[in-house]
Amino acid sequence: MKFYNIIIKYRLWLSLVVIAAAIALNISGTAGFWPAFPLYFVGVIGLFSHFFIGPLRLIQEPMEQGKVDEVKKILDGIWFPNLLYKPIRSTYFTLKGNLAMMKQDFDGAEMNMKKGLDLGMPMKEAEGASLLQMGMLAMQKNNIKQAENYIRSAIRKGLPDKENQATAFLQMCSIMMTKREFRAAKDFFRKAKALKPTTPEIVKQIKEIEKYISRMPG
Repeated sequence: MKFYNIIIKYRLWLSLVVIAAAIALNISGTAGFWPAFPLYFVGVIGLFSHFFIGPLRLIQEPMEQGKVDEVKKILDGIWFPNLLYKPIRSTYFTLKGNLAMMKQDFDGAEMNMKKGLDLGMPMKEAEGASLLQMGMLAMQKNNIKQAENYIRSAIRKGLPDKENQATAFLQMCSIMMTKREFRAAKDFFRKAKALKPTTPEIVKQIKEIEKYISRMPG
């Protein structure tokens, strides 16, 4: 696996070296075109995969380890994102949006997340997660109507795990309270609590809402 990752990391330069070696063989007269053809073939395939597939496979490990700077470095190494295969390009823009959110660059996050959604996500759950993030961005901008539309769409599309589902229900609970639709707020709160999320931030939010939601009418 590590060897394969090294190949991906240096694929562009290795491909150029292989093509240069094939050209050198032709020029020197050591070999004709067909004997050098395997080198040309390997080099061209390497170049094609570098620009069409990209190095996103390398992101998994640093993402799991929380190495945000390393993830950013890999993404910045993609010179021509518009050449990427469509589902991979969608993932690229989604990751860029996530990084922008971490920096609280909400405009940049929204722009990149929209690009990812417009391209279409490879899985419905991934699309749901992106829609949820768009809803949370809209909440940050106090655009309640847009936030509600995004989060309802996220719930319909499906979310990858109970933590994301609980987050969506709590966001909807907050929106319903803002709209003074207390019965709906209570319903979304019950759904969130029933999932028994374990993320500390979500657990804290549930405890905070629980203090006063029972006193709401409806």
